[in-house]
Amino acid sequence: MSEIKSPKNKTIELSENDIVRLEGKLISLDCQHNAEQLLNRTILGDALEVIDYLPFHFVDVLFVDPPFNMNKVFGKATFKKMDSDDYENWVRSWLSKLVDKLKPTASIYVCGDWRSSSALFRALSDHFKIRNRITWEREKGRGAKSNWKNASEDIWFATVSEDYCFHVEAVKLKKKVIAPYRDETGKPKDWSEEESGNFRLTHPSNLWTDITVPFWSMPENTGHPAQKPEKLVAKAILASSKEGDVIFDPFLGSGTTSVVAKKLGRQYLGIEIDKYYACLAEKRLEMAETDRRIQGYADGVFWERNINPESNSILYYANQQRLLL
Repeated sequence: MSEIKSPKNKTIELSENDIVRLEGKLISLDCQHNAEQLLNRTILGDALEVIDYLPFHFVDVLFVDPPFNMNKVFGKATFKKMDSDDYENWVRSWLSKLVDKLKPTASIYVCGDWRSSSALFRALSDHFKIRNRITWEREKGRGAKSNWKNASEDIWFATVSEDYCFHVEAVKLKKKVIAPYRDETGKPKDWSEEESGNFRLTHPSNLWTDITVPFWSMPENTGHPAQKPEKLVAKAILASSKEGDVIFDPFLGSGTTSVVAKKLGRQYLGIEIDKYYACLAEKRLEMAETDRRIQGYADGVFWERNINPESNSILYYANQQRLLL
């Protein structure tokens, strides 16, 4: 018997009819195309082959979440762990192809874990100016009896040149003030009193502890084994682009980068090798037509994990099974 899905399970899935309908929206490339032919589409194919057919200098933000250096199954595709040098050479094989696809003012975000991060740094250093390493907390993950629990990932932030944008006001974090400080007149200092509590807007740092990894009761959740949270991608897009800019992801997976770009009024292009996940991306893009919400982002600011932006109230996990946000 097939497993009965809980009414609270919001995981996005595809039926056979969905796949038949949505695969018609996918495109494949075997020759050079211009940007007008490609924008706001999902390409079905191998990034290492497809990149050669992309136009020059059309990308404002490159967001890449490549397979980490570990054994992993992605639908019908499998990635096998390599020696460190071989993995670094593999990263260079596709990263070097992307250089001339970026505008001179473009920004680059590349995801990794502790195993792959040093290889990504060296490969990025060959072509770009590295600005920072962001570390974000994955509150999920398996415990370990003989090692520290792996609960973080990295994102390398780089730019093509010294001429780039960074919209700090667009990525501030709204935090609950636990110990409010007042000036000599008794007025709040660097925070505000609101009906539901005291809050402060803080500058974004390279340590992100406000990210929730998608799981079954969240509307953005899919069955992809390495799905990035929409909130995480939104931070990169808002910081480094403006409305109408082009966001490109050559390892699209279930479509998070394209979906967030669409929700934020940007143009997008993604490449995905697995047909099921490419169709899943198209389904999520359809859903974004009527629902532009991004969990944890409202009123132009990012909110701390477990804060409901609609009421400003602190809401915690219930038995770690569902997020009330």
